[in-house]
Amino acid sequence: MIRSLAALALLCAAGCSSIGAFDALVPKDAGGGLVARDQAFAPGARGKLDVYAPRGAQAGAKLPVIVFFYGGSWNTGRKDDYGFAGQAIASRGFVTVLPDYRLVQEAPYPAFLQDGAAAVRWVRANAARFGGDPDRIVLAGHSAGAYNAAMLSLDPRWLAGDRAAVKGFIGIAGPYSFLPLDTQVTRNTFGQVADLASTQPVNFASRDDPPAMLMSAGKDNLVFAHNGISLSRRLSAEGVPVETRVYDNLGHVGIISALSTLFRGKAPVLKDLTDFARKVTAKS
Repeated sequence: MIRSLAALALLCAAGCSSIGAFDALVPKDAGGGLVARDQAFAPGARGKLDVYAPRGAQAGAKLPVIVFFYGGSWNTGRKDDYGFAGQAIASRGFVTVLPDYRLVQEAPYPAFLQDGAAAVRWVRANAARFGGDPDRIVLAGHSAGAYNAAMLSLDPRWLAGDRAAVKGFIGIAGPYSFLPLDTQVTRNTFGQVADLASTQPVNFASRDDPPAMLMSAGKDNLVFAHNGISLSRRLSAEGVPVETRVYDNLGHVGIISALSTLFRGKAPVLKDLTDFARKVTAKS
């Protein structure tokens, strides 16, 4: 096992081509665990989510909830490969929900946002069964998942009456301001949208938005730092509390793998994430 983890560490340092292999091999946090798998929140194979909870959490405990959306350029990814993240966050005292969502090759934009909104509605209706508080939710995500979480948090089209329950947004290396569409990924995902301005999280910043934490990787060569800078400035101009973190020694993959026990010593990503979530969900 030690030799396998060492080889995996080298693989992830080079780009981590298999997050599933990483999740299978990396040791998990003991303070939280999977309590419900493949809960249906929408029709279809990808309309399912997993729930992680702190060890010993009981129904009605009213713990804060983090809904975490994984990345993958909107064309890859599955919740089953992010148990390390779900278990890590749950071990810090949060009921943690990892939804799947339809990928663009199956259903074009805005299907993945519709699925994200449906997942949040499911959380509102079911969180209490797993010890979660349906009125204290933080939306978080990495890369494309950070985009999803941002749009659900900032654009009032998606959550309607459930938006008041969102107490915070955490974006990890997310794209929030990326016009013109100058990559194959963004063209494939958003190129058919007539009103491209409506796809940009930065354009929905308003004083009604929840507090935000924007986390960036200093060595990120995929999602560049201007995304977080643009959104931070726009939210701040609207009077929304914003915290920023830049981890100079991490890249695009390193910032998410730092949630794991194997790479946690590289940067306090998990601590910063959960400290912020705890603060914005604190009961007054």
